[in-house]
Amino acid sequence: MRSPTDGELAELLAAGESERVEFKRSLSTGTSNTIREAVCAFANDLAGHGLPGVLFVGVGDDGTTTGVPVSDELLRQLADIKTDGNIVPPPSLTVRRFAAAGDVAVVIVLPSDSPPVRYKGRIHVRIGPRRGVATAQDERILNERRRRGDAPFDVQAVPSATIDGLDLGVFVREYLPRAFAREILDANDRSSEEQLAATKMIAGADCPTATVLGLLVLGRNPQDYLPGAYVQFLRFAGTEAHDDIVDAADVRGSLADVLRGVDEKLKAHNHTVVDLTSGPTERRSSHYPLAALQQLIRNAVMHRTYEATNAPVHCRWFSDRIEIISPGGPFGQVTVENFAKAGAVDYRNPNLAEALATLGFVQRFGVGISIAQRLLAEAGHPPASFAVDPTSVLVTVAPAESRRSF
Repeated sequence: MRSPTDGELAELLAAGESERVEFKRSLSTGTSNTIREAVCAFANDLAGHGLPGVLFVGVGDDGTTTGVPVSDELLRQLADIKTDGNIVPPPSLTVRRFAAAGDVAVVIVLPSDSPPVRYKGRIHVRIGPRRGVATAQDERILNERRRRGDAPFDVQAVPSATIDGLDLGVFVREYLPRAFAREILDANDRSSEEQLAATKMIAGADCPTATVLGLLVLGRNPQDYLPGAYVQFLRFAGTEAHDDIVDAADVRGSLADVLRGVDEKLKAHNHTVVDLTSGPTERRSSHYPLAALQQLIRNAVMHRTYEATNAPVHCRWFSDRIEIISPGGPFGQVTVENFAKAGAVDYRNPNLAEALATLGFVQRFGVGISIAQRLLAEAGHPPASFAVDPTSVLVTVAPAESRRSF
């Protein structure tokens, strides 16, 4: 990642304070802490720009230079911010003079590869032109960003979960035959531990600790370790969440149990309409295309965050719509702006996606939403709508025009 050129610095200075720019009149005892907070916030890059943050020292709030001498001592003091031990992990920054309408000192801070970055134990972030202390959700986003370069969360070991908590019968009867060809299994002389390790269900053959993936796919009681790993189904009599509840269920168990249980709920409430008048033979159709709802539910289960939350996936069926709420907002290359657009694909849980495909719940990757939209259109429904923020995704499915009164 290159540093900004003089021309780019001039543009940033002229544009004023922003998520990437902060002004300080000088380096003094009073501003020392706030300068370090700014460096910490730029290193965290909460907005995910992937571009350097720039601190101009010797510039007032109105963007005019203050005439502070940019001495070698000032530059040295600013450079020492990197190594004085107050900001951890140490930020990557450079310091230089910049000739604007007078000399100013410029601190250029690169986004950290290992967020969250802390200054004196606090995680500072930039929110527009101001600084603040990170919320719990901000910290989760930064943690996930760091883990993109580490082993994904779905294959991390859960220290308190042993192999005894996994249903090995399901592994042998259902998962292995789908994951490997029969001739490979017949010729395989691996132990159970080696097979579980090869499929990432445990940390290793010599470390039989269950992974997050192992608990989700094979766990006897995965919610003991991942409390939010279930789907809450609610059917309301009306159009609001305070209306009477017709049916409620927390669908728990392994991943396959949860998805099959949700399918049963969807089928039970998705009444079939019989048309005896529009043709020589009767025509049957459901109020919602079941396959579209399945795609959206499975997409939510696959892409949600299982880390640092006890929230389930919610499926709320109202008289005029269905809402599916998934904990965890966009991840990686997928942003609030490009969510659900063609080509915007990334995986918070890549190994879970593979397991869903192995179990037959997913056929292809990255196309679940587009398939659901096509099925809705073919059944005469408007497109599903998406409300996306950094912490959740809300999908709303409306009935077809001819059934709005249902």
